[in-house]
Amino acid sequence: MSRIGSRGVSRRGAIVMTGGALATPMLAAGIARAADDWPNRPVRYIVVFPAGGPTDTLSRIVARELSEMTGQQFIIENRAGSGGNVGAEVIARAAPDGYTVGLYTIAAHAIAPTLYAKLPFDAAKDFTGIAMLWSVPNMLMTRIDFPAKTVQEIIALAKANPGKYSFASSGAGTSPQISGELFKQLAGINILHVPYRGSAPAHQDLLAGQVDMMFDNIPGPLGLMKGGKVKGFGVTSKERHPAVPELPAMNEILPGFVITSWGGVCGPANLPPAMVEKMSALTKKALESPRVIEAFDKQGATRMWMSRTDTEAFRAEDEKRLAPVIKASGAKVE
Repeated sequence: MSRIGSRGVSRRGAIVMTGGALATPMLAAGIARAADDWPNRPVRYIVVFPAGGPTDTLSRIVARELSEMTGQQFIIENRAGSGGNVGAEVIARAAPDGYTVGLYTIAAHAIAPTLYAKLPFDAAKDFTGIAMLWSVPNMLMTRIDFPAKTVQEIIALAKANPGKYSFASSGAGTSPQISGELFKQLAGINILHVPYRGSAPAHQDLLAGQVDMMFDNIPGPLGLMKGGKVKGFGVTSKERHPAVPELPAMNEILPGFVITSWGGVCGPANLPPAMVEKMSALTKKALESPRVIEAFDKQGATRMWMSRTDTEAFRAEDEKRLAPVIKASGAKVE
């Protein structure tokens, strides 16, 4: 597994072919040319959450760099809904020609298979994982006038007033929702979940005082907290985050409270292996760009490149790891 950044251990993953044996030398030559020429026209980049949220922001940073590198536009298309599942279905149903790719997410590809009773895609079979791009913890924030100064005080208020307080999420099945469910479970509190179609509309209602608190991928809360618009309380990484070292890890207060969101790039099943290898190499080069390094650092995101094989293995491992957490929380979407 190859990861860019301070964390991770390196090993080389082999590129495997998912499309079956090549029928003829002519077909093989055609696929090779398609990979060599890619991209020779604009590429749709499906972001499975609305514009303005953390995953959208990070995706646009990467897409902009890929456009600069290749001379072809990587056009962001926001297809939000159902915790990322609407956009994921668009990717799964696209032609496997390399001109529709999009966001590989913990929500649609690792949480949804356990949380949802029925999905319009198979997270393991209907996608080609191309590369992993980033990881981010979630941050717990509250409306600016919330009457608490510490996580412990939030817990005490919630215990004294069961059902009174609410927490927003960017949608059912997202890591912010699972963070909230884990908070309820480990703290023994009853707070109401209010799902939104992405982080941006949830932020608006939090700022307006319509909801009390929210876990979200750290790039969103970071700017709001530094701008004095919300109060930050803790992060869901195992240890404190360098972007907000003053905030405790939730794990310090509630042992075992660790959940890290991630994002990558994927395409539909059966993308030609040579094309996948080229795409993966380009994303690695993009993440090594000084512009991307600076932009990710400002967002509090850790660059986390992995090969296609390691990306798909990482997804499968995270689905397995999160399944008991989701089941224990009692969360389910029929």
